[in-house]
Amino acid sequence: MARALQKLIFTACRQLGLDDDARRDLQVSVTGKASLRDMSDGEMKLVVDRLKEAGFDDRPRNPRHRPAPRADLRMIHVLWRKLGQSGALRDPSRAGLNAFVRKRFGAVWGSVPADVDMLREWKLIDDVIQALKSWGERQNIDFDWEDHRR
Repeated sequence: MARALQKLIFTACRQLGLDDDARRDLQVSVTGKASLRDMSDGEMKLVVDRLKEAGFDDRPRNPRHRPAPRADLRMIHVLWRKLGQSGALRDPSRAGLNAFVRKRFGAVWGSVPADVDMLREWKLIDDVIQALKSWGERQNIDFDWEDHRR
């Protein structure tokens, strides 16, 4: 239980933007102890409660809305979203992206993962990125790289 509480505290601090010094200051103010190793489970729960009061949200996230694990995979999602916003796609959803990858690369690669975020080889990821960029160029879509988060 102690290790799980420690992980939860570190996750909360990361979510709230607290560095190690701020975390230790908070721990001292709540329990009088700076080190998590010196705390009991009850004391760590008090620290977690204080972090929740500060805005920590420990509800489980929907795995379908989790960001892609790598920047190059996130680029695929950004390009797909931009194509969807421009009206170039019939299905701008994640399922549409996966269908595009299966249709476009299934015969070339021999096998395609069930989800684009399962790709791990940089060459395959680059193939998808280049295909989406080419599609955007053919549609005269200006990928505004300064404003890619919208």
